[in-house]
Amino acid sequence: MTGPSPDAERSASNVRKMVRNGSHEAGAWLAAIVQNSEDAILSKTMDGVILSWNAGAERLFGYTADEAIGKPVTLVIPEDRLDEEETLLSRLRSGERVEYFETVRRRKDDSLVDVSLTVSPVKDENGNILGAAKIARDISSAREAAVRQDLIIREMNHRIKNLFTLANSLVALSARSASSVSELAQDLTARLQALSRAHGLTLPDLYQDVVEDAGTSLDALFRTVLAPYDQETGSRVDVQGDLVPVGEHSLPALALLLHELATNAAKYGALASPGGKLNVSIEVDGATSEIRWHEAGGPPRADTTSSEGFGSRLEQASLRGLKGELTRTWTDCGVEIVMRFPLEQIAR
Repeated sequence: MTGPSPDAERSASNVRKMVRNGSHEAGAWLAAIVQNSEDAILSKTMDGVILSWNAGAERLFGYTADEAIGKPVTLVIPEDRLDEEETLLSRLRSGERVEYFETVRRRKDDSLVDVSLTVSPVKDENGNILGAAKIARDISSAREAAVRQDLIIREMNHRIKNLFTLANSLVALSARSASSVSELAQDLTARLQALSRAHGLTLPDLYQDVVEDAGTSLDALFRTVLAPYDQETGSRVDVQGDLVPVGEHSLPALALLLHELATNAAKYGALASPGGKLNVSIEVDGATSEIRWHEAGGPPRADTTSSEGFGSRLEQASLRGLKGELTRTWTDCGVEIVMRFPLEQIAR
């Protein structure tokens, strides 16, 4: 790592000498630094009257130097913060420097801005306090970022707790119906992976404007859950239809329901046959979303559902939670399933 160049060292040395000697050039140099600072820099008397006002102050507060100089500094202080000024002046009178005092100030258009203040006493050669120099830095973006980070952390904590609760339920229910440890492990892994893929759809939304509205769409959820069954040719599964929002609260139940349907199709239906196809259509009918799941090209199929099986219990639990309904029509080459859900319910 290299240090300052000789020219830079000489320039800095010259400035220090000018400041010590109180030369006009030094004053002009320092004035230029103040005037061109991105921060708002102003000076005031100990009575709170503004004496100077740089370009940064004009940008931050909206008042020109002509409008601000000679006015009380309360010009930019909200009424509910007026007591802060007297507190700051009291600290300055004792010779104290105030650093990084976070507060709120008022702009010319009456909007409020979060600022960090640094206030220093200005003294004469005998040490008498003549006034104060104040630097105000806009910290609105930093405050917004901190609030957003807190929202994201709380939202992620909420989601993780919900997923763990759901995972615990899946483990308990799967264990009741599994005939072997390997079957339990296989089925449970597949269900958790389906949940994971569905959950991943909502993660980008955490960085959008409203964290609580994180969600996805019904067609995106279908494509995500069904993707593992369409990897070879990319043409066995077709999802078409209207755009229907899916909220993060209804997402797990929908994902598990779709996973059970896809698993049955892969074991017994169209997705179990090389030439089989699955077509899904999504339509909005008033306040209801209607989904048609049509399998074709599969082996002859009879009713494989059982009210005693875990998949059936999970299906019924999901439908109850979503206030939905499901009907099946069996054919020689597959099954047609019609599902209906209230739009308001699945958007939660």
